[in-house]
Amino acid sequence: MTQHPAPGTHSWLVWQLADSAFPSGGFAHSSGLEAAWQMGEVPDGAALRRFLRDAVAQAGRSGLPLVNTVHRDPGRLRDMDALCDAFLTTTVANRASRIQGRSLLSTCVRVWGNRMTALEHEARSLCVHYAPVYGAALRALDIPLATTQCLFLYLAARGILAASVRLGIVGAFVAQQLQHECAADFDETLDRCRDLDDADLAQTAPLLDLYHSAHDRLYSRLFQS
Repeated sequence: MTQHPAPGTHSWLVWQLADSAFPSGGFAHSSGLEAAWQMGEVPDGAALRRFLRDAVAQAGRSGLPLVNTVHRDPGRLRDMDALCDAFLTTTVANRASRIQGRSLLSTCVRVWGNRMTALEHEARSLCVHYAPVYGAALRALDIPLATTQCLFLYLAARGILAASVRLGIVGAFVAQQLQHECAADFDETLDRCRDLDDADLAQTAPLLDLYHSAHDRLYSRLFQS
């Protein structure tokens, strides 16, 4: 007899969350890449690779601790949302986190209904920052923490690479090559950050924050951040 995974841990659900067709709002943001590109800091594939590695490493230290904490203990969502709000001091980054968090939650509520009822109710009085609500939503879907961590970093990388193609920094094939070539770097970030919690929250790439903060001053923009 065929053995099926328990409901909520089936790979179909994980693939659905990873699919670019899943409307979580990530493709509206470049994570500071657009500003860095317009400032001449990311002119080509080599510079993009450095930006990508730094951005994913920063997602590991500034996002995964919040994802981990809330996934392990959903009762801490309110505290982690407030901590994230205080941690994201730049207006653009803070706003982007709220927009992405609300978009993710709204989509999850529309798709999975009753499984998100408690989270939807609690979020009404929160900022709904992306990292903590991501941990809460995937916990509500019974996605294991290890898978949640991988998916969080994967989506961070994919969003930057998708933005790089739309900006014309590299083509689609080069972006895919970069994603493959940086896989070992992503694994290293995951190894360093898989056991972190909110006490380990840190900023590791201050230049990326500076690029991010310059986004609203760009003359023309494709992305929200």
